[in-house]
Amino acid sequence: MSRPAEAPARAASSAHRLRLVMAQTDFLVGDIPGNTRAVIEAVRKAEQDHQADVVVFPELCLTGYPPEDLLLRPSLDLRIEEALDSLLQEDFAAVVVIGAPVRHGGLLYNAALVIEGRQVRARYFKQFPPNYQVFDEKRYFAAGSQPCVLDIRGIPVGITVCEDIWHDGPVEQAAAAGAKLVLNLNASPYDIDKQARRKSLLERKSRENRVSIVYTNLVGGQDELVFDGGSMVFDHSGALAVEVPQFAEGLFPVEFLNEHHCQPVSQPPLAEPSLEENVYRALVLGVRDYVNKNGFRSVVLGLSGGIDSALTVAIAVDALGAERVRAVMMPFRYTSSMSLEDAEAEAKALGVQYDVFSIEPMYDAFMATLAAPFNGTRPDTTEENLQARLRGVLLMSLSNKFGSLVLTTGNKSEMAVGYSTLYGDMAGGFDVLKDVPKTLVFRLARYRNTVSAVIPERVITRPPSAELAPDQKDEDSLPGYDVLDQILNLYVERDFSADAIVAEGFARADVDRVVRLVDINEYKRRQAPIGVRITERGFGKDRRYPITNGWKSGK
Repeated sequence: MSRPAEAPARAASSAHRLRLVMAQTDFLVGDIPGNTRAVIEAVRKAEQDHQADVVVFPELCLTGYPPEDLLLRPSLDLRIEEALDSLLQEDFAAVVVIGAPVRHGGLLYNAALVIEGRQVRARYFKQFPPNYQVFDEKRYFAAGSQPCVLDIRGIPVGITVCEDIWHDGPVEQAAAAGAKLVLNLNASPYDIDKQARRKSLLERKSRENRVSIVYTNLVGGQDELVFDGGSMVFDHSGALAVEVPQFAEGLFPVEFLNEHHCQPVSQPPLAEPSLEENVYRALVLGVRDYVNKNGFRSVVLGLSGGIDSALTVAIAVDALGAERVRAVMMPFRYTSSMSLEDAEAEAKALGVQYDVFSIEPMYDAFMATLAAPFNGTRPDTTEENLQARLRGVLLMSLSNKFGSLVLTTGNKSEMAVGYSTLYGDMAGGFDVLKDVPKTLVFRLARYRNTVSAVIPERVITRPPSAELAPDQKDEDSLPGYDVLDQILNLYVERDFSADAIVAEGFARADVDRVVRLVDINEYKRRQAPIGVRITERGFGKDRRYPITNGWKSGK
């Protein structure tokens, strides 16, 4: 790449102070020119608004994260070179630290680059590319081995990238090379307990190595992943000095006193959000970015009068605005008057477009056509599934005609045991609650009503039902959700065997039934829409089981 002449030397910041800005930014995967412009605009704003000496961006910010097989495209190197040339043309006053894929010696590395004076002054190659859960970095990246420590405005600064901080080695190398401040560039996806684990790790790493650590994290939704930001600064004693809001894009300044240990100036602590608030904000961000980044004007969903669709429509409105949400009630002879009343109340409370289309005529037409082949058989789940599939056809037709994304409403408990209909309630483009257990659905509904009451109380308290048969209740064919979700947590997220789950005190009959349902419904989940991941192990990128297999549950 070309190297413009170095800009004239600028006056250094105070010998005793350094202003650093964490750019907690939302990037679009694959849009390298757009992401480059976003970096330039952010640096300019950080210089103007905060007089930044250093601006630190998230991991792989030029490509967005995770770029997946875009990293294998033949034009990747050219596009990155063009992006870097654009950045080097800018006369930045600040030192800029960005993440990008860089090829060196024929190998591709997940790199951090330090830009100063229209030059790439230093680069660091990530030493621990992760290859677990949702991460596949060893498919693309070689591992670095060398530390990177350089003087920035009189302070010895070490550079690391994301996973490096979770392992012994990179931070220790930087500290041994004299670093007083370590910059850690991250693209760390959200799950319910993630921020607490990060804090515990950063406290230990900063205290043990006697360095301040700046943890700058990506924010935004990318397919099933949500990056929550939550960037932080810990001082050399292991104390949390600065924490910025999760799920919020922005430029967040921190000032360091360049005396002895490069001490960050502490800022007032943030109020600790409840688990429900945190998860709800993750779901809202995941929906907003998936819809907007993929260019959908609006969304449409079936509003049944049940709790899952009630929570989904509330999330959609909070993510996109009521004017971009359409709710459709599709009643049948088994739909209760309570469901009709509650669905209409929810739609009115949220101000969305609301339609009612009966599926009765379509059902009768299908059954007339099927009368001959079904002659002599008894009604069973076939007729129940037909109702769900007719609703799917209606929603997909509205999607095609008006360019709306269909949101499905199945929760994690249902997805786990196959309590859903292929090409019916599973028909759509994005499942908002896909990784939300049913017991958490109830908690989120109550949380949303503390913001404004939009979900009728009886929707939360009535026994859940698909209303595909007379007097049908979910618990007629499943253990109670309080039991089911505990079994699913042990089996799906923690890999307990059936015997081990029974040893935890659960009934053998319940465990065997649930485990069997999870196993035989893998084929359904492979055909389900993606959805926001909020747990350590969702159904998607980080749980991959063969559909065809002879594995026997038990041990």
